[in-house]
Amino acid sequence: MSPDIYVYIAVMAVVTYLIRVLPLVLARKEITSPFLKSFLFYVPYACLAAMTFPAILTATSSVISAVAGLITALVTAYLEKSMITVALCACAAVFVAERLLQLAGCL
Repeated sequence: MSPDIYVYIAVMAVVTYLIRVLPLVLARKEITSPFLKSFLFYVPYACLAAMTFPAILTATSSVISAVAGLITALVTAYLEKSMITVALCACAAVFVAERLLQLAGCL
């Protein structure tokens, strides 16, 4: 292992620590603005969606099967099924869609 790797790990640790500590240091008073509170409440969900959505559409060999899995996951999640049920249904939808696309000669 290169000695530089330890420098990289140290820099990453410091940056990660600062990202978590700076808001606590800069905002010592309680946030009273309802708009700012609601904005901060939804930031993690928006970031997660922004990181996950492109990966969903490029995870399979076809966008069509990816969309089939996405729609299946959205419907089963809307029906308040468990996380494992949502994941298994989405995987099954992708599997079936890819097999149908293979039979149709699209893949």
